[in-house]
Amino acid sequence: MKADIHPTYHKAKVTCACGAKFELGSTLESYHVDICSQCHPFYTGKQKLVDTAGRVDKFKERQKAFEMKRAEEKARTGKKVKKETVEERVTRKAEEKEALKAAEKAKKEEEKKKVAKKQAEKVIVKKAEKKPAKKAEKAKKK
Repeated sequence: MKADIHPTYHKAKVTCACGAKFELGSTLESYHVDICSQCHPFYTGKQKLVDTAGRVDKFKERQKAFEMKRAEEKARTGKKVKKETVEERVTRKAEEKEALKAAEKAKKEEEKKKVAKKQAEKVIVKKAEKKPAKKAEKAKKK
């Protein structure tokens, strides 16, 4: 190892949000952590909610706003707003898929009919062109 290029190595003091304190080796002198092995759910077997960014509060605010919106809608319409069950949602989506498939199938059939009609028109035009030519040839032979 080269001399005078490495950072100093300290016995760092680590403090957890749960109050636990312990030491470890590091280039920093102290650490503050939100969760440690004494309070982590994996080690303790107990569920603990760690909310450092306020995510739970944000979720609760959105939930309240949603409930208020639902209450306003209920008051405006005077009807009870029914929440869609999982089974209803699944059947609704299946019906929508079937309707889309039926629409696509009808569209394809319509396109096939158009193509067949165009081909039939071409055949009729070709036959019409050939008949006068044959009549003209017969008239010349006589």
